[in-house]
Amino acid sequence: MDKSEAIEKVNYTIGEIAEILQVAPSLIRFWEKEFEQLKPRKTSGGTRKYSRGDLILLKTIYQLVKIEGYTLPGAKEKLKLNPAKQELKTELTEKLNSIKTFLIKLKENLSSQTIEDDLII
Repeated sequence: MDKSEAIEKVNYTIGEIAEILQVAPSLIRFWEKEFEQLKPRKTSGGTRKYSRGDLILLKTIYQLVKIEGYTLPGAKEKLKLNPAKQELKTELTEKLNSIKTFLIKLKENLSSQTIEDDLII
């Protein structure tokens, strides 16, 4: 799933969330037990349906635990202190990484065009 597609969706399955975060679905289920704020809706068949808010929260948890190295109690404390600030920080980090990736690809394309131009001359 493309990240831009993920933004457009309203509900996500655990598999889609796992793919977006590049983690195992079991980790997401574990985080559900650990973080009381994370409460996906369940269908009558027991399938979890995550909202955009759940996705943002999961990205924030991922950022705190996997990237910034917080322990689970530390991440819980950070989320309790100012959840909106943490979510905004996660969204901004994601956007900056996207811009960085774009600029790196642009630089690579410009470099390869320069090499091709040098070969033609």
